[in-house]
Amino acid sequence: LGGCKDDGGPPPVAPLALQCSGTVVPGTGAGTPTSGPEIATGFASKDPAYTRTVMAVTANPISSRVACDVLAKGGTAIDAGVAAQMALNLVEPQSSGIGGGAFLLYYDAATKTVQSYDGRETAPAAATANYLRYIDDVTNQTLPRPTARLSGRSIGTPGVLRMLELAYQDHGRLPWRDLFQPGIDIATNGFFISPRMAASIAADVTNLSRDPDAKAYFLNADGTGKAAGTVLKNPALAATFTAIGNNGASAFYTGDIAQAIIDKVNDTTGGITTGKTTLADLSAYRAQRRDPICTTYRTYFVCGMGPPSSGGITVASALGILENFAIAQYAPTALDRNGGKPTVLGVHLVAEAERLAYADRDKYIADTDFVPLPGGSANTLLNKPYLLTRSQLINTTRSIGTAVPGDLGAVPLGVTAVEEHGTTHLVIADRYGNVLSMTTTVESSFGSYHFARGFILNNQLTDFSATPTDASGVLVANRVAANKRPRSSMAPTLVFATAANGTRGDFVLATGSPGGSSIIWYVVKTLVGSLDWGLDPQQAVAMVDFGAANSPTTNVGGEHPNINATSNGASDPLVIGLRALGHTVSVASQSSGLGMIRRATVAGAPGLIGGADPRREGVALGDVVAP
Repeated sequence: LGGCKDDGGPPPVAPLALQCSGTVVPGTGAGTPTSGPEIATGFASKDPAYTRTVMAVTANPISSRVACDVLAKGGTAIDAGVAAQMALNLVEPQSSGIGGGAFLLYYDAATKTVQSYDGRETAPAAATANYLRYIDDVTNQTLPRPTARLSGRSIGTPGVLRMLELAYQDHGRLPWRDLFQPGIDIATNGFFISPRMAASIAADVTNLSRDPDAKAYFLNADGTGKAAGTVLKNPALAATFTAIGNNGASAFYTGDIAQAIIDKVNDTTGGITTGKTTLADLSAYRAQRRDPICTTYRTYFVCGMGPPSSGGITVASALGILENFAIAQYAPTALDRNGGKPTVLGVHLVAEAERLAYADRDKYIADTDFVPLPGGSANTLLNKPYLLTRSQLINTTRSIGTAVPGDLGAVPLGVTAVEEHGTTHLVIADRYGNVLSMTTTVESSFGSYHFARGFILNNQLTDFSATPTDASGVLVANRVAANKRPRSSMAPTLVFATAANGTRGDFVLATGSPGGSSIIWYVVKTLVGSLDWGLDPQQAVAMVDFGAANSPTTNVGGEHPNINATSNGASDPLVIGLRALGHTVSVASQSSGLGMIRRATVAGAPGLIGGADPRREGVALGDVVAP
């Protein structure tokens, strides 16, 4: 990969000597089958990255390099984020791209403000509550064919480009057009398929072959998936990027590209059920500036994404419950660069807090433009007295199993826990002190498998509850509605110190992860590892993935070298201890993709420390210094 170089361009700032922070070792694919939403690719230990001024942590070395180059030219964190997303569209198409959606948190150092941006996909104006359940509400009450995901019904109006453009208008510095050139160059000249992308293709050969364009791009002539090391070019996406770079996001939402999207939504090949998205739906899409969810946790301010993502509230809820316990005394033992060995009580308390937080999430959180939160704000779910009462439900000697939502006196709602899927995450810090944390996705691996103009279209609408009511006939908050955004678990997170006057102070860290509905507990374990247990960023993201949604199952990632997953963990002390407390423990491999950047003193001066998840191919790049 070599060093990132400054090859000119505005603004006129001094170049930085940027280079990779370490060696990239692709995952081996070893371990038990993944329980997560994307293919597991093993665990390859990494070292922390130390930089003086800037840092980019993404899920792929190529996208990290692209972001690094933009930062070297004097770009802001959002400039680098736009360019990195275009690169990820190429090198990690199973996870994200311009055919999907995203959530973004941005810290503007000049104004000391935090802004969140909502680029979540929307249901079409013609959608009904049964859009994913019936081909037609009246004349054909049968399931969409061949499934809701594989049909045009799963495709929501993409939001990531409008969101990036909105954030760029607020915080960008370099010319918009220039941010697309790296992606154009990669698409034109080609890149080597990574082991993770190849494994994802191989796992999805059957479904990728349903779409002629996807089949031609991802598969060989004999129908097998293209292998790692194959040079892949994407001239169609180069043309798409060129149009967007020259004409803005409107080139995507109107005109020829928009028509190509609608043609794919209406594809009937093999009797597939079409969607109801129209050109009017695309042209009407708007990204939203939202107020972030910011709460205190011990001596910190933790800011996350609000609805329609459940991530920020649920992470804050779990932390607010844990705040009532002396969790610091249950830090991992045998500490190493992979985060050591979590303790039984440490995992137990975190998992129990998560069960309670997920219970409230599953009942109350959806797109608040359609279904308000209890009490009309997040405070009802997150105020300290309420979370204290929730914490009192935790028994240190026995697992709750499945938690009951809190009674918040709201309009009765049914409980629904839709299983979400794939994503990618990136964190970026620029020389001006700005920081970006962005989670971006096409939902499941390769989304809907519909491929238009060089990019995958999402299947995000399957994050809605397919049935509008629960088993007792009570409406669920996350039901489908026209122009509504499906609930998400994406949890981009920024953490700040508490100032002397009790207000939000200086930036401390940024983190987040892919992983579908597991994102929340991936992020919680990482925050606890960093804020309570004093782990450095690499240790915190590498630490054993442990946690729980609201079910009896507690997950302990068996891909981790500090877990003995043999015989379903029968000889592992952590697993044995959790089972003694009544946990049903899964040691299936996890596929988190955590990244973290933290402010710290490096070599006696202010700097940054970064960590990239050893379960994926990501790296941290910047102006590297010796620790």
